[in-house]
Amino acid sequence: MNEKKDRLTRVTVLMVDATYASPALGPLDIFHSAGRLWNGFHGLPHTPCFDVQLASTGRHQLDCVGALGVMPHVNLLDITDTDLILVPTVNLHDQPVDPRIVQWLKERHQAGSSIAGICAGVAYLAEAGLLDRRVATTHWAIADQMRQRFPEVQWHPERFVTEDSGIFCSGGVYAAMDLSLFLVEKYAGREVALQCAKSLLLAMPRRHQSSYSVPLLTRPHADAEIRDTEDYLRINFGKPLTADMLAARVHVSPRSFLRRFKAATGQLPGAYLQALRISAAKELLENGAASIQRVGMQAGYQDVAHFRQIFKRHTGLTPGEYREQFGTANVLVGDAHAL
Repeated sequence: MNEKKDRLTRVTVLMVDATYASPALGPLDIFHSAGRLWNGFHGLPHTPCFDVQLASTGRHQLDCVGALGVMPHVNLLDITDTDLILVPTVNLHDQPVDPRIVQWLKERHQAGSSIAGICAGVAYLAEAGLLDRRVATTHWAIADQMRQRFPEVQWHPERFVTEDSGIFCSGGVYAAMDLSLFLVEKYAGREVALQCAKSLLLAMPRRHQSSYSVPLLTRPHADAEIRDTEDYLRINFGKPLTADMLAARVHVSPRSFLRRFKAATGQLPGAYLQALRISAAKELLENGAASIQRVGMQAGYQDVAHFRQIFKRHTGLTPGEYREQFGTANVLVGDAHAL
């Protein structure tokens, strides 16, 4: 897609009421800056790559989170030709999917537009049937909800950005920046994307969101013995534990225990324990723990190499990389008395 073009790539960024402004306005800034900002810094002529506009289902002011009012450029229902559409996050709890937008997305895709969804905004793509049997991602916290609602989609919530046949998806609210830079590279080339990232002081697109996720382990259920086991695991996750030991503790057979634990929690005991250990390791690393080996041992891993392997499998980062990214910041503080 990054071959030389005679015209600008037309980008339409969709926006609705009662949602975050940044997943729409951030992409506007990134697409507008591509070919302009870096060139301006270096005294070169502007070579814009994108013609970008903000669209909604009317020309009224949109009320965003934080009492910010935004006026769209155009009514999306008047748009009959665009190369790329971005659907930012929406509030699925307070605002049902607008059938007019769903139909418009279907028509634009049939006409050849590529479509990208951000965070919960991917629900619009799924509702339009554009994600059926395709790879997609969304915010880690709503992934299970999306799986239940749209079972035909191949959900991969560990990914920040996915691409499948001209349909793109990204994770959380600020993954809009990752997706936008990914699309700049896709349409305008890596050099332009790098220049854009450097000019805006952004990192190039991240690959995983699993390093940000919090294990959503507890869910309502009526099995008192399994609830007791969950409490026990949260306190004793650092000890060497097996399913047989846990079953004996509540006086049931191992086979019955495994069946009941999976039915109550949705996971097998080993996966549940692993999630607790990784969560504990993350917290230790976030608080600046100096020794990776000590972190692993406190989290329940005696073999540091095994700990590194498991941690990277769950988060997409090594323990050292995670600590560098999320640990206590080394901030340079000035001396107020040094005048």
